[in-house]
Amino acid sequence: MKGSVFIALLLGTSAVAATLPSRAVLSGGCCPGTVWTPDSKALLFLDGPPARPSTGIYEVAATGGEVTRRFSSVAYFSPKLRWAVRPGTGETTVLERLADGKRFTLPTYGADVTWNDAETGLAYTRSDTSGNYDRRATRVYVADAFGSPRNVATLYGGGVSGWVDDNTLLLSGKSAPGNRDRELFTLNIRSGAKKTLRTALGFRGISLSPDGARVLYMVSFDSAARNGLWLQSTAGGPPTEINDFGAYRWRDAGRFVLIPLKLDGGAHVLRQYTVSLNGWNTLGDLGGRVRQGDWNISPDGRRLSYLSAESGNVRVLTLP
Repeated sequence: MKGSVFIALLLGTSAVAATLPSRAVLSGGCCPGTVWTPDSKALLFLDGPPARPSTGIYEVAATGGEVTRRFSSVAYFSPKLRWAVRPGTGETTVLERLADGKRFTLPTYGADVTWNDAETGLAYTRSDTSGNYDRRATRVYVADAFGSPRNVATLYGGGVSGWVDDNTLLLSGKSAPGNRDRELFTLNIRSGAKKTLRTALGFRGISLSPDGARVLYMVSFDSAARNGLWLQSTAGGPPTEINDFGAYRWRDAGRFVLIPLKLDGGAHVLRQYTVSLNGWNTLGDLGGRVRQGDWNISPDGRRLSYLSAESGNVRVLTLP
């Protein structure tokens, strides 16, 4: 008996996972790319004819039911739904505050914008349009709402990964085009103070915790000592290697959920890592697989939505 339990622990995930109950909230192959509303009560998605009367951003409750149109125009909406961002065909992007319709413009040349948590400021980049990506200059700009942009950094082969707090960006890139390694670092946009967290050939999947206190990232195609999934404080200090591999999302400031890479075609399993315990527990499996990495955890950390690989439907479950 002890032997079988030990083997199950070594296998780590699927051998002990139970299927978590979920429900389809969108059916008929609708719709990839859903995102949670800030209050965690509904999902938003882009749709239009022939399924809907007109193109727009639609909404369905997390428990399913009637689909309603939330926004009649198509735009990039800020995470807290305070702003609509509409890139133009030239250099200008129009940003509209949804509460009163007041607008301002930025010369982003179509680049994505990254909002701080309060959504009172944003960052974006403008990169050279030719040349090797590793040597291409990328200029980082920040702007307050209704203010003018200012250049705070120039990187090579990198960009903005998020806001640590309202005054601090998390960035990655090379400080000079001929460097081998990139840096993962924080930059105070008011004082200019820079703190390098890690150097490596490249960083992938950089993901800040909701409170900005920690960052998860992947290093690959580097030395064996550097490769892997890492967890690190944005205040600095040594990184912790996370001994698993797969897709991950933060659940809250102290926990993240990981779907381990499975090559056997079996159901995807949800594992949860608790930072304070430096340990894992298995939440269960989905009873199927996620299509194209399309899954998200609600802002309150209570629910998970995913696009089913088997049915093409969007399903929602309550996390244990």
